[in-house]
Amino acid sequence: MTKGRDVKIETQAMGHRQVLESLSGLLLALFVAMVSSTVVSTALPRIIGSLNGTQTQYTWVVTATLLTATATTPIWGKLADLFNKKTLVQVAIVIFVVGSLLAGFAQDTGQLIAARAFQGLGVGGLQALVQVVIAAIIPPRERGRYNGYLGAVMAVATVGGPLLGGLIVDVSWLGWRWCFWVAVPIAALAFAVLQATLKLETMRRENVKIDYLGATLIAAGVSVLLVWVSFVGNSFDWLSWETAAMVGAGVVLLGAAIAVELRVKEPVVPLHIVVQRTPALAIIASLAVGMAMFGGAVFLGQYFQIGRGYSPTEAGLLTIPLMAGVLVSSTISGRMISRSGKIKPYIVAGTFTLVAGFLGLGFVDHATALWIVGVAMAVVGVGVGMTMQNLVLAVQNSVPLSELGAASATVTFFRSLGGTIGVSVLGAVLANRVTADLSAALHVPAGQSTGSTSALNLQALPPQVQTIVHTVYGDATAHIFLISAAVGVIGIIAALLLKPITLRTTIDLEKKEADSAVAR
Repeated sequence: MTKGRDVKIETQAMGHRQVLESLSGLLLALFVAMVSSTVVSTALPRIIGSLNGTQTQYTWVVTATLLTATATTPIWGKLADLFNKKTLVQVAIVIFVVGSLLAGFAQDTGQLIAARAFQGLGVGGLQALVQVVIAAIIPPRERGRYNGYLGAVMAVATVGGPLLGGLIVDVSWLGWRWCFWVAVPIAALAFAVLQATLKLETMRRENVKIDYLGATLIAAGVSVLLVWVSFVGNSFDWLSWETAAMVGAGVVLLGAAIAVELRVKEPVVPLHIVVQRTPALAIIASLAVGMAMFGGAVFLGQYFQIGRGYSPTEAGLLTIPLMAGVLVSSTISGRMISRSGKIKPYIVAGTFTLVAGFLGLGFVDHATALWIVGVAMAVVGVGVGMTMQNLVLAVQNSVPLSELGAASATVTFFRSLGGTIGVSVLGAVLANRVTADLSAALHVPAGQSTGSTSALNLQALPPQVQTIVHTVYGDATAHIFLISAAVGVIGIIAALLLKPITLRTTIDLEKKEADSAVAR
């Protein structure tokens, strides 16, 4: 299959019933990973408010998970090319469970951010490995018909998660800690179902080396830049020695990471895959889509609660149009792709739709009619459903089975990286805008708008101040959606430059194709 490697193919094509049985545990694991973020989305304003946290800390509760998930995704993908995939999924579940328990016991925002970072290690594994295992048992051409199941899981997690999170924090005898603990029994069930249903042989290689240095340098470089984004313009100026030191350190670390990746035998991000046209453009599009989607969607729950004054449960209900769009578009586009084998038209249409949806959200304020907000969210959801999984599929279609894990993890890595950057950048923009607007509205110096009480802790604020906070947050949120739309344009350009792709009907590339892929 590949030159100089003794590779054992893990599986042969399965029947439809066998695939569904194997998918059951995988979809549960994917559900756990997704619900860990969505169940917190509507509850987070209440959580941060009860811990008396700040807008920057609000952002980092989300960013911490995304960052560690992003940094470890390539490592999980590389491990999937070397060891038993089923065992790795179960290890990721165990890490996730420990992180969830720790998050639930957090006593302040610092502990919560640290626990969420640890939880992200497991989330990164589940995000990457579920995609890898699915690709190992289902040919690309047939994978579209199963995208509906993936879309259903995404929809249930993203619709049910916010509703569940809102319900938990609204019920006095539960409390916000159960937003983290509720995932534990689901994760345990996923572990058991995987043990019973998923059967995969182990692929082994001799003299295996994992590029921990490269992964560490990538994680460190990205982390430094994200920390800089979170504090620049607030704690220090854009043109300052702090900016020069942090940006310089980030660039040096990422440059060192590239040098390492070019030299090591088993790079954590295989550059020979990244530089190929289809994977390169899919990665650029994923980076843009991830930044726009994660960065924009994370703040919708905050918009409805802080900007519009709805309860967490009501905020969860109000986000249903977004998830309905994801479910419908992923199901329909997946089946149409399986019929035709053509994928580029759907990716292009999806990126255009995503930008249109964010443009619509870019004009909302604290008084916009809810039906207008709902339509714009549904359009965003349709765009997400047509792009996210299909960009991964485009890359998987272009590589041999022996490099499937690394390739899948690479595109997931850059999508998560885009999401991490998006949440950090847009969160910083929102924090700075809100701080300035609150200060102006209350006629007090910046940073002293609400005294010692967090602006996110609405219940502890005087009624007149609550009204001002609603208006400021409701109006300021539109700016981050406009930024998301601008970033999404990069995804449109990358999608348009993709070559027309016909999905293959076999699990692995034919020998001639595989040799050509390795040569490239």
